[in-house]
Formats: sequence, structure tokens, C-alpha cells
Amino acid sequence: MSRAFRVTLVTVADEDDSGIAELGVDDSGVDEFGVDELARRAGTTVRNVRLYVERGLLPRPRRQGRVSHYRHEHLTRLQLVLRLIGRGYTLSAIKELTEAWDAQRGLGDVLGLEDAEESRQVTLDELERRFPADQLHDTLADAISLGLVVPHGEGFIIPSPTLLEAGTELVAGGIPLAAVLDVVRKTRRATAELADAFVEMFMEHIWQPFEAAGMPGERLDDVVGAINRQRPLATRVVVAALAHAMQERVDRAIMTDVPGTSKPAAG
Repeated sequence: MSRAFRVTLVTVADEDDSGIAELGVDDSGVDEFGVDELARRAGTTVRNVRLYVERGLLPRPRRQGRVSHYRHEHLTRLQLVLRLIGRGYTLSAIKELTEAWDAQRGLGDVLGLEDAEESRQVTLDELERRFPADQLHDTLADAISLGLVVPHGEGFIIPSPTLLEAGTELVAGGIPLAAVLDVVRKTRRATAELADAFVEMFMEHIWQPFEAAGMPGERLDDVVGAINRQRPLATRVVVAALAHAMQERVDRAIMTDVPGTSKPAAG
């Protein structure tokens, strides 16, 4: 390791999860985290997580000694439960609905998680081979705060290898790593707004009529189908719109930088 630099992330579990649970991966390489981290990511409390597990709203975690290990599917289910609670559903009604979805296809499949990336582990040495060591040292804390890298023992977990590869190519092309992270931050904000827009459209035109009708079982297939169609359609719309906007702005930037070409007046 070329730099005496090590970051370790631990979560101190309480009560039933006493001991220290380090954020990491299981033997199959699947990203796992403790109950404190699950609650933090979902924006709820450890007490609520345990309640939902006991009520059958969340699958039981993998246990290792007295420590519980949760996965991404637990986070997805917990976010769904919290959303439904926020809309006034009782815990018993939520359990019936999630059980119906699971009986159909499995909640992760219904929500499109079959396309989710598999995380991978890297060492600090590998990151330093990808990025200039001085830039990496100055921006690593920022990358961690953005969730692009997650400390794990002597190395890191990369939740999205695609973003890692994209960042590597941009930096190799002459873009400073700090500038790349700034674009990631802006992209996160923009895509969150886009996701909200698509979800609001779905809620208004698909979910709320289903809810108003009393969530009849015979219409569940239609709701599931709408969810399955929305995710890839939304992705295609965003990719097409971004490609068009990129081309338009690149052309404009080049034209305004050509000698003898005046830049558009401000305002």
C-alpha cells in the first residue's frame, strides 16, 4: 500500500445486536450491513426495524452470533413499508399487500432490482492505480460521503462498478477527480428529481386509483405490470433526453468558442 491510509467503518449494534458489525460482504460477495446502517439508510430507527421484522413486514436478517446482517432487499422492503405507513396504511394491511406481491413474483423482482449492479471489492492500491494518488487522497472522504466507495477493512466496496469505470475514464481523459465528483453530486440531485417525477406520475395514475378501489387482488397483476414497465421506460426517456441535451450544449459551446463567433448575450 503506497500510502499509510486506512479507513474502517463500523456500526455498533445495540440490544439484540450487541457487538460490532462491520459493513461488508458475505461469503458470496453480497453487500451486507448492520441494523444501524439499515435504519440510517432508510431514515428510520433501529427500534422500528426490529418491530417490522417481528411483525413479518421485513424478512429476517442473516445472523452471525448475536449480530444481524441485512442486504439491499431489506432496505428496499423497508423503504416501501415506510412509504405505505406514511400514506396511512396499517401494518396488517401492508403485510397483506407485500405478501401478495411476494406471492406474485417477489418484491425485488417486481421493483426491477434484477437489473441492479453487483458491488465489488477493491483495495486502496487499485484505486491509486486508477486515480492520481494526490487527487485520491484529497477527494476520498468526499467519495465516501457520496456513497461511491464504502470502507471495508483494509479496502473498499464499490456499490456501482459502472460509476467507478466511468470516473476512471474521465480522469484518464484529463478531468480532475474533484470535478468528476462534483458532476456526480449534481447528477444525483437531477436524477432524484426525475425519479420523483416518474414516481408521482405512477402514484397519481396507477397507484391511487388502485388504492381508492380498495386494492382488489384481481387488479394486482395490472399494478405489478405497470411497475415493471415504468422502470425501463423511464430509463430510456432519461437517456434519450440527456443525449439530446448533451449534443445541443456541446454544439453551442463549440460554436461560441470559435474565433470570430460572438457569444450569446446574457439574459
